[in-house]
Amino acid sequence: MQRRTFLRNTSLLASAVMVNKLPSFAAAPAYPVVRVKERNFTSTAVEAAIQEFQSKVKDPELAWLFNNCFPNTLDTTVTAREKGGKPDTYVITGDIDAMWLRDSSAQVYPYLHFVKQDSKLRNLVAGVINRQAECVLKDPYANAFYDDPNKVGEWSKDETKMQPGLHERKWEIDSLCYPIRLAYKYWKITGDTSPFTDTWKSSIAMILKTFKEQQRKTNQGPYSFQRRTSWATDGVPMAGYGYPVKPVGLICSTFRPSDDATIFLYLIPSNFFAVTSLRQAAEMVSTISKDNALATDLRALATEVDAALKKHAVINHPTFGKVYAYEVNGFGSYVLMDDANVPSLLGLPYLDAMPKTDPVYLNTRKMLLSANNPFFFKGKAGEGIGGPHVGKDMIWPLSIIIRGMTSTNDAEIKQCITMLKNAHGDTGFMHESFHKDDAKNFTRKWFAWANTLFGEFLWETYKAKPHLLA
Repeated sequence: MQRRTFLRNTSLLASAVMVNKLPSFAAAPAYPVVRVKERNFTSTAVEAAIQEFQSKVKDPELAWLFNNCFPNTLDTTVTAREKGGKPDTYVITGDIDAMWLRDSSAQVYPYLHFVKQDSKLRNLVAGVINRQAECVLKDPYANAFYDDPNKVGEWSKDETKMQPGLHERKWEIDSLCYPIRLAYKYWKITGDTSPFTDTWKSSIAMILKTFKEQQRKTNQGPYSFQRRTSWATDGVPMAGYGYPVKPVGLICSTFRPSDDATIFLYLIPSNFFAVTSLRQAAEMVSTISKDNALATDLRALATEVDAALKKHAVINHPTFGKVYAYEVNGFGSYVLMDDANVPSLLGLPYLDAMPKTDPVYLNTRKMLLSANNPFFFKGKAGEGIGGPHVGKDMIWPLSIIIRGMTSTNDAEIKQCITMLKNAHGDTGFMHESFHKDDAKNFTRKWFAWANTLFGEFLWETYKAKPHLLA
């Protein structure tokens, strides 16, 4: 995400592109209409789900929030069209006009619940898959792209192999995992193989090649990055390659899902995500593309990374026992923390990287949701995980949502819903982050990932445990 994320809600009215001028909902006899009237896309299935939720859930504020947040990606961020006779969908993050491979996947993933009932929605998601395959082939090391392939953006002077059409070129493992996750779930739900063309298969081969390059077994690989900036989290040391690692089979990630530079390049949650994604890609390539050789190579890398994780990812903590480190370097150094952005250690079960009952995960979860995590903040407005990206004392709703979605405890799930209900700062939407003592002090008024993910959390809770929404 960009450094403009530090703008607080003092610029509330400047975001009129997103919503109308907002009165305080608390002062109104009914909750004000804040959802945009002119919408980029409308899904009949999603609208039906909103109506069902509002008719069944008796908490009026939750019903209001679901109506505002769940369709936010469709309402405000998607451009659906055809290209060469195939669906093509461009998805911005919200207040930044660029398509992140991670965010675009995460933003439309919750709508997979409804694609079987809505052919237009199914085509929209297929269009995202098509667009992402082209992005990966354009540059597998880039994290964000423009709709216009000739556009030269604000980071064009970064010291890396920039080219027109790239918004930013920060190498993050998860940027290549998320498109696989979306494609795999789409295929499993719909059975539709039309997006999985030779172009898509070529993008999978490119992902495999890139992951292998970033194992850095014989050299540092082709990627480096430096930016002329005063922001420490954008800086990559050692001539843009990062601090040295010992080749152990893990994959290097120069940046985290927060778009902040890693300290040690073996980012553990992203390597777990890679194992899951490689296995999913192998299943698809074998079944759909009938390319057993590529499938074998994908499975082999997944097995290698999985074995390396078992050897290097687990740390003995004096209080919590065996826990997962956030980053390691293969030499024995490690970082114990978590960041709100997903993949996070907290979010590994959400990404199907491990079961919620994994004993090391449970130990890690206890550590992360305590003062032993330097980025766990607790105050008058709530508690949750943040990260270096927006600084101290700023809680990300993403972390509270993921905490609820990975919990097996009803009281904890209810607590997360209550905190989120109290975190919208009288706007009716989720944000990137809010201050631990004041939910009205927030970053990014228009952040579609958090909105749609919150909707997914509410919908899944409504379907599985509706009593928690009473």
